[in-house]
This record gives sequence, C-alpha cells and structure tokens, in this order.
Amino acid sequence: MPVNKSHGSFDDILRAAEPQLRPLCQAVRRLITSLDEDFFEVVWPRQAIASFGVGPKKMTEHYAYIGIQDSYVNLGFYHGTSLSDPTCLLEGTGKSLRHVKIHNVTEVKNAAVAALLQKAIDDRKKQKSAA
Repeated sequence: MPVNKSHGSFDDILRAAEPQLRPLCQAVRRLITSLDEDFFEVVWPRQAIASFGVGPKKMTEHYAYIGIQDSYVNLGFYHGTSLSDPTCLLEGTGKSLRHVKIHNVTEVKNAAVAALLQKAIDDRKKQKSAA
C-alpha cells in the first residue's frame, strides 16, 4: 500500500472534514482498502481530496477519490462514465468523472456502491497490465 505523503495524509482529510463527516470518510476509505489491498493513495489537503489508484498518476492510474462536501462525502470515480451503473447511483455531467453522494455510513454498506468501486478498480488494474 504505497502512500504518497508529499502531498498530505489521510489525517489531513479527517481534519478538513466536519466532525459528523469523519466517520463517513473513514468508512469509505475502509471500503476502498478492503477491495484493493495494493492501493496507491495520494492526498491533496487544499482540495480536501484523497485519491486512490494502482499508481501515482491521477487521471490515468487512479480509479476513485473521497471528496469532502459540506454535508456529505463524494465517492468519485475518475472513469465513471465507463462504469455500468444498473442502480443509477452515479451523478455528474463531466466528460468522464462521476460520483456517488454518501450521506451516512449505511450508504457505504450498499452492495451497489461496492460493485461500482470493484469495477473501477478492476478497470484500472486491467489498463495498467495492458500498458
């Protein structure tokens, strides 16, 4: 589990989050790390984002990010438009980015959220091995 601390640490994300959002941030991170034990983490404290991938390159090797909002946490997907989303959880209108708004810990336990995340992880690992 490489962690790029030249930018920041996950503790910086927790400090930036409102107290009620900290358990959500931790729960989303636990979900990510439970699905990808070899994850690469880069934290950008000024943007309040922790990003996860198969290597350090944000847009090509990263699959997801945790972004702090005022009253919820975004679980964002860098290549979200390519993910199958049968339960229609993904939101956003960008060229490739999509996100799921997480309002409580119960939502983190939604099997559809884990399925989206697993698809994103598998896709980035496949892309990396093909390169």
